[in-house]
Amino acid sequence: MTTSPALDAPTHSPLLRPLGRVPYEPTVDAMKAFTAARGPDTPDEIWIVEHDPVFTQGLAGKAEHVLDAGDIPIVQTNRGGQVTFHGPGQVVAYPLVDLRRLGIYVKEYVFRLEEAVLRTLADVGVTGHRVPGAPGIYVRLDDPFGHAALAHDRPVSDPFRGLGKVAALGVKVSNHCTYHGVALNVSMDLQSFGRINPCGYAGLKTVDLATLGVAADQATVADVLGRRLRAQFTR
Repeated sequence: MTTSPALDAPTHSPLLRPLGRVPYEPTVDAMKAFTAARGPDTPDEIWIVEHDPVFTQGLAGKAEHVLDAGDIPIVQTNRGGQVTFHGPGQVVAYPLVDLRRLGIYVKEYVFRLEEAVLRTLADVGVTGHRVPGAPGIYVRLDDPFGHAALAHDRPVSDPFRGLGKVAALGVKVSNHCTYHGVALNVSMDLQSFGRINPCGYAGLKTVDLATLGVAADQATVADVLGRRLRAQFTR
């Protein structure tokens, strides 16, 4: 896969590469190749893409979480997590960063991924939330613009009550270097999420910015998320 010229970035910041709409499997192969070939001085990069419709299964993925794939292909992949959907109208960001060089571990890396999404949402007026034990970012369906924190004692039997998932995470770390990443739903055909148990959770509602009433331009959201991620991984 060829890449476009990197956008200008400060020294020791990841290079932002907006690659447009690209097929999923060749992109994963390109990330693997980049990670295998990089050395201690290889600059970090963040690839920003959009994919054709595809279901992807993580290493822990269970077949029963795919309810009705229909004509959408299912791709087994080596990221963490369960099944998710990628498709047009979704911004997918793949940070290719050296954690050892940054001086952080995987838990901190995931926190920073989520933080970049939270700040991107705030830029368009939406309040995102973390749910303990369930990576990704969620919004209150009854008040996605309100600033109240989620209660800490959410019911164990239904931790997603009243919530919709707007961003999903799935990462892979090889020799301290990351690939795969985060997907933020902007304006999608959400019906495809009804064909799966998103991230392995039956009945989990998936939303996008358009559903929440945010008329956000895809290219603008992609640019903001890329720059928010770059800020998180600047040395």
